Amino acid sequence: MNMESLFNFGIDLIVAFQSAGDWMLTPMEFFTFLGSEDFFILILPVLYWSVDAALGLRVGVILLLTSGINNLLKFAFHWPRPYWYSAKVTPFSAEASFGMPSGHSQSAVGVWGAVASYYRRSGAWIAAISLMLLVGLSRIYLGVHFPHDVLTGWLVGVLILWVFLRYWDDVAEWAQKMTLGKQILTAFLVSMGLTLTGVLLTSGLRDWTMPVEWMQNAARAGNELPAPVSMSGLLTTTGTLFGLLAGLAFMETKGGFSAAGLPWKRLVRYLIGLVGVAIIYVGLKLVFPEGSTFIPSFFRYLRYMLLGFWISGLAPWLFVRLQLANNVHE
Repeated sequence: MNMESLFNFGIDLIVAFQSAGDWMLTPMEFFTFLGSEDFFILILPVLYWSVDAALGLRVGVILLLTSGINNLLKFAFHWPRPYWYSAKVTPFSAEASFGMPSGHSQSAVGVWGAVASYYRRSGAWIAAISLMLLVGLSRIYLGVHFPHDVLTGWLVGVLILWVFLRYWDDVAEWAQKMTLGKQILTAFLVSMGLTLTGVLLTSGLRDWTMPVEWMQNAARAGNELPAPVSMSGLLTTTGTLFGLLAGLAFMETKGGFSAAGLPWKRLVRYLIGLVGVAIIYVGLKLVFPEGSTFIPSFFRYLRYMLLGFWISGLAPWLFVRLQLANNVHE
């Protein structure tokens, strides 16, 4: 099957799925939200600060790694989304990036799989696998992914999850033997490795132009036009990853952080933490320049690096100082 036949086969399946009726729109939008980075970013601070720091760290790291790898794969394939490719598909949602593979499907496997493996209960795995499947199906119904995008996202997510679970403890033990400086340097090199790979891949797309028909079809969605060669998403991911790992290394030198405690302390931690998130995420966005050139890109990376550092480092340190939490190494 050549590429055109693959796309047309996918279009036929999507149109048939969408013909089931608009009553599916609300549940499909709900399940797509459960696989989105926005949702995971909302629950990550809750997990890390107020539920279980070890689980929050796992979720944060696998989310950022799988998101970064997904960005790179999208650049490598540079394949369209269904509603770009064909006017037959109803665009119930809109996306700016390339379609292959599905980031929602990939992240759902990684994150929900990490949660299920942490609790090691059959019920957790049943719930996780159900969410993985429903998130993927929701992306097809909304018209933003071909079936092959979703299948590839699931497969890549499974591979990342397997590697993550296989080597997490070994890598953690190896990192704990390093000095603070070496831990931060290693985190920076991982972040830069992903970033520079993205730079190389997007450089190869410098002469690529989006077909006029794709852009015309995409304009039907009305709210977010394609900008598929942008580095913004990757810089968001790599900056946050560096900040999260650097903050963790910093906090370990201060005795670590435990999310245990009285319910009111857990709630106050979350509320104080959200203030810091708002200052960094919203406040610095108003101050820092925006755009796709080097200087705005640098400040975007810096803003998200500070956000990651706040979540795993400065906020936990502040919670301990305010006696809202305890060190884990006491």
